Amino acid sequence: MSRIRVETATPDRWPDVVAAFGARAAVPDSCWCQRFRTHGEASNRDELHREIRAADVPVGLVAYVDDVPAGWSRVVPRATLPGVVANRALKRVLDDDPAVWWVTCFAVRREHRRRGVGTALLLAAVAHARRHGASAVEGHPVDVRALRAAEVSGSAVFTGTLAMFQAAGFHETGRTYPSRPVMRLDLPSAALRTS
Repeated sequence: MSRIRVETATPDRWPDVVAAFGARAAVPDSCWCQRFRTHGEASNRDELHREIRAADVPVGLVAYVDDVPAGWSRVVPRATLPGVVANRALKRVLDDDPAVWWVTCFAVRREHRRRGVGTALLLAAVAHARRHGASAVEGHPVDVRALRAAEVSGSAVFTGTLAMFQAAGFHETGRTYPSRPVMRLDLPSAALRTS
């Protein structure tokens, strides 16, 4: 059985981040987890590399299957994502809590899909956010049961799936579209956990 582990995306792990993106790594202007951000770098790849080098708190996680890079996820404070906080549909569902973190995406190499890599990344994202004082973690996955397509491509579920978030203990707070729930996992404060 394969062993999955997840590590923070630190500058020394940049080659592993690149490997985790799979075939998309060859295209500097593919998403590179910049969908909800704005930047001035020459390419999305350059911006993610700059972010990882400059971050005091890692902005993402790398999953390994048997020590081989297999996936990536970004988890950061929601307030740092203009594409989330300025989205009209999301504004109707989200509260104003500045301590909420957001999981923006999952990039899992094709050969490692449907093996628990995305779920491992989500659970590690929760732990990472908790360590850095998050009050909750949210995401905007896809409810694949509500899609009309007979087969769903990996690129259609880059924000994760409803089932994955439910399995990790998240609850739905609302929907922006019939197939797009907003999911939330509240994190008790350290004071509450010790009492």
